[in-house]
Amino acid sequence: MPASRVQAAGGQPVACTFLLKGGTRFMTAALARTVLYPEHAALGARFAPFAGYEMPIQYAAGIVAEHEAARSGAVVFDTCHMGVILLQGPSALDDLENLVSCDVAPLQPGRCRYGLLCNENGGVLDDLLVYRLAPDSFMLVVNASTRGSDVEWITRHVSRSTRCADMSAETAKIDVQGPGSTRLLRPILGDVVASLRYYSFSESAFCGARILVSRTGYTGELGFELYAAPETILALWRGCLAAGALPAGLGARDTLRLEMGMPLYGHELGPGRNAAESGFTRALSRTKQFTGADAIRAAGRGPRLTGLRLDGRRAARQGDSVIRADNSQAGIVTSGSYAPSMGCAVALAYVAPDAAAPGARLNIAGARGTLSAETVSLPFYTCGTARDDGLLQG
Repeated sequence: MPASRVQAAGGQPVACTFLLKGGTRFMTAALARTVLYPEHAALGARFAPFAGYEMPIQYAAGIVAEHEAARSGAVVFDTCHMGVILLQGPSALDDLENLVSCDVAPLQPGRCRYGLLCNENGGVLDDLLVYRLAPDSFMLVVNASTRGSDVEWITRHVSRSTRCADMSAETAKIDVQGPGSTRLLRPILGDVVASLRYYSFSESAFCGARILVSRTGYTGELGFELYAAPETILALWRGCLAAGALPAGLGARDTLRLEMGMPLYGHELGPGRNAAESGFTRALSRTKQFTGADAIRAAGRGPRLTGLRLDGRRAARQGDSVIRADNSQAGIVTSGSYAPSMGCAVALAYVAPDAAAPGARLNIAGARGTLSAETVSLPFYTCGTARDDGLLQG
């Protein structure tokens, strides 16, 4: 079977060959490389496949150091693998209101919002950010693994007067995250970073090129997302490193989002899981009709996404069983890791309502043995700076 090819933002796909025990070789589907791949390789990054891309998992400093730098200083992530879709036209707003779970009409140009793309049964096809560029123009930032299916789904469900364009290949992205991000970026981008409200964005320029700067973030810390053409992002990446940002990989990005109790598509969210169970009510409109709304609102008292704080540093793994004291199964783990900011391991799990109250004692049974845990309210980490406007002056 020929390897399928995946297009990267400014990068080239590469087929990967692995050597199995006994000397047997096999070839995976081609992995895409972002425009920043040579930069990561020069920095000694460790790579792994992620959503069809060969992405940096960590650098020489290690995941814990990168995580701690995001909590105390500033790091820069390569997020060029994310998908970017434009919806434009006189019917774009009405179509988006039908497609996504969040309320879009109240958004003013220059504001953005987190939402879910759902199927008719209330299952989550993707989680995304909606940017309102103009009254009839919107940008959707979607996950790399679902970009193709998202484009297909959206195209089939919009009006003829709405133009849907996949801009992923022409758009690259980096994220600068941490309480020191304003201080780091202000000499590079100017005062735009000192004026952005939480979940807002603005256009700016760098070396004569247009960029879009937003302030949302996935880490719980103050931070900015920079969108531009691949060659501009390459220059911005180098500028951030020269200014003192620590490069961070997907390993630290995962531990940071897990401490904040944020979902990861394919772990906490998926087409077979009703969106109501996720507990992310801020992403679900209570008033409008959207695809899947009836199924979401009709959902009964099923499992709910719950935080688990483990008694030690050993982490649970996706698929581990959550067990009550009487050895009956209460749920299943969706994500787990050591949490550097907490000094212990934490996990997210879908747990039955009777076992999900904060303070409940549960066990986690996995291939490596049994772990003790306590249910806790989310987020695990409560000292994040994401909403701290006092840090904007750098």
